[in-house]
Amino acid sequence: MKPVQLSLFSEGENFTVDREQHQDQLEHQSNFKSQSKTTQEKYNEKSVQLSLFSSEEQTQTLEPNIKKVKLGRYERLQRELELNSEDDSAKIFIDIGENKSSLTSNYTFIDLFSGAGGFTQGLVQAGFQAIASVENNPIASATHVKNFPDCNHFCGNIEEFNPAEWLRKIDNPEVHLVVGGPPCQGFSVAGKRKADDPRNYLFLEFIRVVEAVRPWYIIMENVPGILTMKGGTVKRSIFEKFKAIGYNNISVAILESAAYGVPQIRPRAIFIANRFGMLNPYPKPQLLPDEYIPIESAISDLPEYTPIPEINHQWTRHSPEYMERIAQVPPGGSLYKSYADAFKRQYPGKPSMTVKENHGGTHIHPYLNRVISAREMARLQTFPDTFIFEGTMKKAMWQIGNAVPPRLAECIGYALLPYLSMISQNESK
Repeated sequence: MKPVQLSLFSEGENFTVDREQHQDQLEHQSNFKSQSKTTQEKYNEKSVQLSLFSSEEQTQTLEPNIKKVKLGRYERLQRELELNSEDDSAKIFIDIGENKSSLTSNYTFIDLFSGAGGFTQGLVQAGFQAIASVENNPIASATHVKNFPDCNHFCGNIEEFNPAEWLRKIDNPEVHLVVGGPPCQGFSVAGKRKADDPRNYLFLEFIRVVEAVRPWYIIMENVPGILTMKGGTVKRSIFEKFKAIGYNNISVAILESAAYGVPQIRPRAIFIANRFGMLNPYPKPQLLPDEYIPIESAISDLPEYTPIPEINHQWTRHSPEYMERIAQVPPGGSLYKSYADAFKRQYPGKPSMTVKENHGGTHIHPYLNRVISAREMARLQTFPDTFIFEGTMKKAMWQIGNAVPPRLAECIGYALLPYLSMISQNESK
């Protein structure tokens, strides 16, 4: 079956988000909302009417659970970073609008902790060449193999990865970039942070590989919570350890994925370092907060209640009784009080809440009485429909929730291109 195409995130001519196109999407969103409500009002199963609210009384009862989308969740932390001269001395934000057409890229990269391949997908879209990936989970690694068959894949514990031996097997190519996101569960503010979680120290393996490979630049992605872990000592340790291996110019910035065309609120801490004394380029935001892409623009063309397994458009099937309960959940409300980050009704007309793996739990569709599908999650992360996830539906959702949004990675890649080009010109002299 031919995959459904998502025009918003296809490889279009203009890299910068088109404002007229964005306005058309907002109008489409309004039409979708009207059509979906009509469908919803007509939908009956075993004589159960599944409207969004069953009665005015129920609306009032559930109203205290409504929460606003936290668009400014990390503003205070971002301000602290901006005031820290150590972080800012090597950091620069650049306009990436011209880079797509004016620069060509034959630059290579290795993706550590690659997962399904969100970072890989984004950099490939920016013209980079993936030469190796390292991933411990066999299902996520299988997804990476399926979607990037020309990349060399190491499936196993990163502690067992010997980069020098691995590069010899593929004729020792120049490695321009090493990227990756060490597992962030211990750092995340979504749950209870554990300072002694052994996963917190996997970034040391990242540094070990970087020291052996000596790429021109490195990019390390994580949750913003890593910056305040142990009173900031984790962040300082990361800076010190990169400087100790010759990457003296290191910086960190919090990038809001929604500002780069991702239809989702997903702030990320992005560390960039290089060993040439160059600045570390970050992409300037493409959209203001009131221009963020709403959820409808990404998922409205997918079938409402007809699965498409070929592209992972599948979701947990619900009984009529369960759907009746879902119908009573208002935007921002949760089906279960005990789940802080799952089973929440998405806000219509806004970017998605942060997509997470949540051990099988996911968010509720903004208009339909079901949870969102794996493909809808993938679109909210900006994976193309041609990107297929291996494993069960729950395993697919787990992979998607842990991924770097390809669109964000693509923007970071475009920001890096002119600086890699400058190094390349100097190296060739």
